[in-house]
Amino acid sequence: MKQYFNLFDFSQKVNYKTEILAGLTVAMTMIPESLSFAILAGFPPLVGLYAAFIMGLVTAIFGGRPGLVSGGAGATVIVLIAVMKSHGLDYVFAAVAMAGIIQILIGVFRLGKFIRLVPQPVMYGFVNGLAVIIFMSQLEQFKTIVNGESLWLSGSPLYIMIGLVLLTIAIVIGFPKVSKAVPASLVAIMVVFALVFGFGIQTKTVADIASVSGGFPSFHIPNIPLDLETLQLIFPYGLIMACVGLTEGLLTLNLVDEITGTKGNGNRECVAQGSANILNGFFFGMGGCPMIAQTLVNLSAGSRARLSGIVAALTILCIVLFGAPVIEKLPMAALVGVMFMVAIGTFEWISFRIINKMPKQDIFVGVLVALITIFMHNLALAVLIGVIISALVFAWESAKRIRARKYTDEKGVKHYEIYGPLFFASTTAFAEKFDVLNDPNEVIIDFKESKIADMSAIDAVHKITARYAKIGKKVHLRHLSDDCRVLLENAEGIIEVNILEDPTYKVVP
Repeated sequence: MKQYFNLFDFSQKVNYKTEILAGLTVAMTMIPESLSFAILAGFPPLVGLYAAFIMGLVTAIFGGRPGLVSGGAGATVIVLIAVMKSHGLDYVFAAVAMAGIIQILIGVFRLGKFIRLVPQPVMYGFVNGLAVIIFMSQLEQFKTIVNGESLWLSGSPLYIMIGLVLLTIAIVIGFPKVSKAVPASLVAIMVVFALVFGFGIQTKTVADIASVSGGFPSFHIPNIPLDLETLQLIFPYGLIMACVGLTEGLLTLNLVDEITGTKGNGNRECVAQGSANILNGFFFGMGGCPMIAQTLVNLSAGSRARLSGIVAALTILCIVLFGAPVIEKLPMAALVGVMFMVAIGTFEWISFRIINKMPKQDIFVGVLVALITIFMHNLALAVLIGVIISALVFAWESAKRIRARKYTDEKGVKHYEIYGPLFFASTTAFAEKFDVLNDPNEVIIDFKESKIADMSAIDAVHKITARYAKIGKKVHLRHLSDDCRVLLENAEGIIEVNILEDPTYKVVP
């Protein structure tokens, strides 16, 4: 149990003051975002705050690493808009619970390790695209609703909003030079709040988004038919939500690993996310996943333990229960300024400095992933496409590396020493290396510096030996590794090859 409750391991150095202040800062920035996403999806506003509380608390205690903050994230909520419009809120909760089950299974079967397949250019594209989304999403706060139509602010309201945002940014940048005892983001929010409240400045507040007052989330079983038709309906949404949540979550976990120089546990994070989403499905939460913006706010405030996430979650619950009248008066300009700084801090500016040193294909992948992230808001699709393109580029480059050294020994036997991996992309180049008609009656293909990797490679070996056999010539395969021999033995019923027995790699006399 010790590994789960590191918070209460007093041998661990925890700065309680820093953690509590970081948690309060995270809660302040999470509330308007959770409300905005809930309203965007057509959910009751409190559904977003309940998700922020449940996700934040469960993953802070049981998640894959300290410092990671989860809540009602837009990436997962966007997936549920369609089912909300077509079938209603109960089906949304069922889909969220289904996503949780899938995420737990992924963690239990230790499939979280596949995040290692994400190349660095994809990470750059993902992070940069997300930074742009965070920045652009804040621009919505510069709009107001007039006669049911969303219009940009103008005149004094616009100038006040811009002025307060700039003041917030100035405090976030400048306060750490004065003191690091309190997170600069929290100081900025409190100063701007005091300024607006003290001088009676009329500007947009949290109350203009939605009310945050409510009760404790109650247990609720989704009112849906328990049959195969319902399962067929909610499973695809649950699967997509699970994949989107885990993709964003595990990438964020890797990002925190890099920032803190420590190592998180991806599979444990999968189980924690899944457990939180199941609770969301039965306690009026819209579900969610780790939130990169709030995680970076947390880290920039100095948090390195689990306490800040717990404080943030409990703060949100207390605000829902008791503190709504105060929080609803928070000026949105202060929260927008903080999120602008988070977006600037999230962006991988180093990607611009090294762009002229990166291969062209990596630049293309990074830009493509960023654009898909920005314009489609589908993080899972962006990362998947990036990984596929990177894999295809790698396959193409590897295919070009296969070559053969040819010589004839004193006994008149022709040797082909193969270099480079033999797999589906390199089979054509492999076949072109052989001069079947002009070769002697005995040929040895040496795989000491190569590897038969897949069924396409086996088929290529079979075809080349068949071409030699057709004209009465014999081919031996030599220096096959153990796994290559297993592949060939498994395919014995499909192909026929002549392996030259040489298990200790001795020279054939």
